[in-house]
Amino acid sequence: MSKTKEEGATRRDFLKLAGTAAPAAVAAASLTGKAEAAEAPTDDTRIQDTAHTRAYIESTRF
Repeated sequence: MSKTKEEGATRRDFLKLAGTAAPAAVAAASLTGKAEAAEAPTDDTRIQDTAHTRAYIESTRF
C-alpha cells in the first residue's frame, strides 16, 4: 500500500496548528491590558438582604 500526498491540510496538520494556536491566543489576550472589575448591579434584580431571605438561604444549606 503506497501513501500518496494529498493536497491541502490534513488532520495531523490541523492538530499541530490547534496545539500551538490556543496557547498563543491565551497569551495575546492576557497581554492586551489591565482587567477591569465588573460593577455590582445596582438595580432591583439582586436579592435583598432581609431576615426572610437569610432564613431561606440557611434552610437550603447542606
